[in-house]
Amino acid sequence: MDRLRGPGGCPWDARQTHASLTPYLVEEAFEAVEALERLDDDGADRDHAREELGDVLLQVLFHARVAAEHGQEPFDVDDVAAGLVDKLVHRHPHVFAPGGGEDLDAAQVESRWEQLKAQENRTKPGRQGVLDGIPAGMPELARATKVTSRLRRAGHASWLRGWTAARLEGRDPGALLLEEVLDLHDVDVDAAAALRRTLADLVAEAPAAPDRG
Repeated sequence: MDRLRGPGGCPWDARQTHASLTPYLVEEAFEAVEALERLDDDGADRDHAREELGDVLLQVLFHARVAAEHGQEPFDVDDVAAGLVDKLVHRHPHVFAPGGGEDLDAAQVESRWEQLKAQENRTKPGRQGVLDGIPAGMPELARATKVTSRLRRAGHASWLRGWTAARLEGRDPGALLLEEVLDLHDVDVDAAAALRRTLADLVAEAPAAPDRG
């Protein structure tokens, strides 16, 4: 990236900004999701998945290189990695605590992670509520899953069911979808991932030619 952005490098790469690169990050992330969700299947294209992960990594490296050029608050890929290491150590005290950590199962680890994340968010401006930090630009079904999951973990599962039921009585069509998200969550199914897989099967199996009957 230093060569590409530096003198004698690539003029296209040199003129990119965080804003101009963001659409590529979104696109590459979706392509990676599509490849990775099938990676556990028999006969999955592992080379393709590796390539897509590399494309996502390129976007991280690109943004870090652009950030390193900021005049007042630069950071580079080493800073990004160091911040990630600090976060992982802090959120895994059962692994990294001095003298040995606690013996937790997966559910307890997940609960502890959310508690520690909430503590971190309380120190950040505008990140005090249960739902703060969920990007408004997430795809709607994925955002619904994230919002409802956060509310459940915060102990508001009954309130959420009641709120949804009230909206259903008012014939809110969005509440129909939200209820399905909740029902799928109850059986440990991610609604967005399930729909993506079903749509992929539909596209693969749909007739190629129009029905002229």
